[in-house]
Amino acid sequence: QVQLVESGGGLVQPGGSLRLSCVASGTRYMIHAMGWYRQAPGKQRELVAVVFSGGRTNYADSMKGRFTISRDNAKNTVYLQMNSLKPEDTAVYYCNVVFASLRDYWGQGTQVTVSS
Repeated sequence: QVQLVESGGGLVQPGGSLRLSCVASGTRYMIHAMGWYRQAPGKQRELVAVVFSGGRTNYADSMKGRFTISRDNAKNTVYLQMNSLKPEDTAVYYCNVVFASLRDYWGQGTQVTVSS
């Protein structure tokens, strides 16, 4: 059973930075894609960024230049470095992994609050 454990969320002032981590356990298969999504109150869940097994990345337009996604395949870990945070970045951030079979799994979410 694949499990995802996220960490790194919290309260930060506008303009600050946070680094989220997500560790996937319970699998010996290569993970095709590892990504982050977020959901703000009253809004739909949206893509933040995704990184594929070959290293290619994809970002939502509003995150480009501020967020950086990376992964450590040996540790089955994906990171999200978030800089220049804005109040509108406040949301629950979810980790998602997708295998070659297209089966995917979600983490439990970590709260990020940007407020002064």
